[in-house]
Amino acid sequence: MEVKSLATRVILVRHGESTFNVEGRVQGHLDESSLTEQGLADAHRVGEALNGIAFDAIYCSPLQRAGQTAATIHNALAAAPAIQVEEGLIEIGLPLWEGMLFDQVKTEFPEQYQCWNSAPEKLCMELSGPDGSQSFYPVPALYDQATALWQKLLPQHEGQTILLVGHSGINRALLSTALGLTPDRYQRLQQANCNISVLNFPDGLNQKPQLEALNLTNHLGLPLPKPWRYYRGLRLILVRHGETEWNRRGQFQGQIDVPLNDNGRVQGQQAADFLKEIPIDFAISSSLARPKETAELILQNHDQVQLDLSEPLWEISHGTWEGCLESEIEERYPGELDRWRTAPEAVQMPEGENLQQVWDRAIAAWDDIVAQALATGKTEQTGLVVAHDAINKVVLCHVAGLGPEHFWCFKQGNGAVSVIDYDADGHPILQAMNITTHLAGGVLDQTAAGAL
Repeated sequence: MEVKSLATRVILVRHGESTFNVEGRVQGHLDESSLTEQGLADAHRVGEALNGIAFDAIYCSPLQRAGQTAATIHNALAAAPAIQVEEGLIEIGLPLWEGMLFDQVKTEFPEQYQCWNSAPEKLCMELSGPDGSQSFYPVPALYDQATALWQKLLPQHEGQTILLVGHSGINRALLSTALGLTPDRYQRLQQANCNISVLNFPDGLNQKPQLEALNLTNHLGLPLPKPWRYYRGLRLILVRHGETEWNRRGQFQGQIDVPLNDNGRVQGQQAADFLKEIPIDFAISSSLARPKETAELILQNHDQVQLDLSEPLWEISHGTWEGCLESEIEERYPGELDRWRTAPEAVQMPEGENLQQVWDRAIAAWDDIVAQALATGKTEQTGLVVAHDAINKVVLCHVAGLGPEHFWCFKQGNGAVSVIDYDADGHPILQAMNITTHLAGGVLDQTAAGAL
């Protein structure tokens, strides 16, 4: 299912590297840090990457590090509206820590710092006020701020494209509240300095949005984002297979073993070139031809790696829908396509699977991959997993902490790359999602809009 042409597109950018980032200090609402030379250079690269996209509005946080970033981006755009300062884009408030080194926070507030990392929604700061001490919960407050901002901006920009320049915390809260993630998942989504993320809202707040891309950094010379700061040894690179003729025609494939077309092989080679310098220690693919061939193309540059094949990673079985175009399905099963697009968790494919069945087998296979890799005790392992649109969407929902009703919230283009890091305890963070910059060269996903 693709986003309607009248969707509101929101592009989010985090500010460039700041002096406090370099010093390892907590920033929050404190407005004492400014961009470094590297931060300014990276902001210019963001502008170059976004040049050519027609923005209807540009908003930035009132803090100077975001303002400098927005101004630098604006200067690199051929034509763009004036920047508007938006208080709702201000960074998360951490009043007891702001200005402190993170190492100091760890020492002086050990329990709170642990809470910040493992249960951020429970972090509480006791603040003195005119009426005595007050309990302040920074992350829930930030989520309220993000929700209010969506309620304010989306009705103003229906069917438009807008740019928001903010901070790590507020950007994560905006992404989370849009997708339906609760504050306990705050640490699940990464936001690097000067990254680009793309959200599409098909119908404002009335329909679940689609995350088109998360934490793109290729424009900064980083094909994949740097590992999470709590990274302890496992990175999984999740790839969707290249295009097939059935993708191109919008024909439902499911478990019919359709091979890559010529463009799909080009996409596989582009993914191979993109990941050429990334060390890969093991690789697993669905045993159907289209992901297997994609994986083999990628592994040409990693000939020491054996490719293991997995049947549980097969695409969803569409049953009698397989081989059909959407028009044929609508004729034979009136209304079912619309249900599949709006309530996928409620659809039973005739003579095929329902989403819960796919969920059960895909997540069991994924969790087994993670468990086996972590059990080796090796450090800095990187695994390649190549699968299908539905399987990848299920995995991404699982990693983020979302259920089957959010199936359509993650876009997966043919040949797209996503990145998930795990700590030693098996806790994931979604580092990047649906990177397609290696395919068409631009920020936006230009891959085929075909059926699964």
